Amino acid sequence: MNKSTHLKIKGMHCTGCEETIENAIVGLPGVQKVKADYVKQTVDVEFNSKLIGDAGIRLAIEEKGYEFEGAATSPLGNLRSAFIFLLFLLVVGGITVWGKSMIPGLVGEMSPNLGHAMLSSIGFFTGFHCIGMCGGFVVGYASVGGPQSVASTATRHLMYATGKTASYAAIGGTLGLLGSVVTFTPYMRGVISIAASIFVIIYGLKMLDVFSALRGFTLRLPHFVTKGVANELRDQRNPLVIGLLNGFMLGCGPLQAMYITAAGTGSPQEGATMLFFFGLGTLIPLMSFGLIASSVPRRILRQLVLASAVLVIAMGLMMADRGLKLTGSGYDFNSLTSPSQQLRPVNGPAHGPRDKPANNYLESSASGNTMR
Repeated sequence: MNKSTHLKIKGMHCTGCEETIENAIVGLPGVQKVKADYVKQTVDVEFNSKLIGDAGIRLAIEEKGYEFEGAATSPLGNLRSAFIFLLFLLVVGGITVWGKSMIPGLVGEMSPNLGHAMLSSIGFFTGFHCIGMCGGFVVGYASVGGPQSVASTATRHLMYATGKTASYAAIGGTLGLLGSVVTFTPYMRGVISIAASIFVIIYGLKMLDVFSALRGFTLRLPHFVTKGVANELRDQRNPLVIGLLNGFMLGCGPLQAMYITAAGTGSPQEGATMLFFFGLGTLIPLMSFGLIASSVPRRILRQLVLASAVLVIAMGLMMADRGLKLTGSGYDFNSLTSPSQQLRPVNGPAHGPRDKPANNYLESSASGNTMR
């Protein structure tokens, strides 16, 4: 007997979650059709009730770390989740503060492009969401053939890492080449950096799921493309090929932002380098998950994703600050938030101290452009 069910889901962060849920259900016996919708946070399933029931479908979704709207939660469970979230926020935030003090490239201001450490940091925090989106593929290739030796497992992870990083770098280089047909001034680079930062900030807010209206702000490839890539990934067990295909999974906001910024560099080399370091950053949490997947509950991973979302937003703000400086407007977050920067003597010099850093910044940029 054919039946259908309409489920309201909690915990979907991007369009990649649609593929994750659909792939978890479509292979179940008796399931005839499944359609997940990230914007509406719903899943519609048609199935043969003689072969599978509603409970089996719900269980498959829950095993992927998602919850159902209206599900009862105990006060103790909510308190435990809040504690885990704060703990992860302190840990991840501490890593960020340490990185800012130990790695000048993370907050360096003398380059027209994002520092390599910042790119890797954005990738690192994004990587916790990659666990939900790509973690199943990692577990899939890592578990082929049963238990493996440490050397064999490490080789498979290395092949996946090579494929994913190469895919990101190749696409970044291609976009940089396409952008080279346009002459980018420092001002245009700044505008592109600000636009990319908006993508990153919105992605972080979507991860937190605080504004449901933001779900509609999503860039999508044609459905047949994403479906084709997802189907190929589901059937693929070669870690190198899986890594190469990951570059085409564009549901990730920061990845979209990096691709936009790569085009804005107007250089194949710079575009490839940007995506190379971003890809490296995503590998750290994803590879760690591949090693400890069986021992980490999905609900704990969800709290880690939420904590990472806060840091993704912080990184987006840092990108916006860089963009403001690159425009040469003389404004950045310090000048906009500091009262001492906003109140100037009337009879002061024509070009006050606030303008000087922006001029120095442009004078030291790689483009060689100066403002006098």
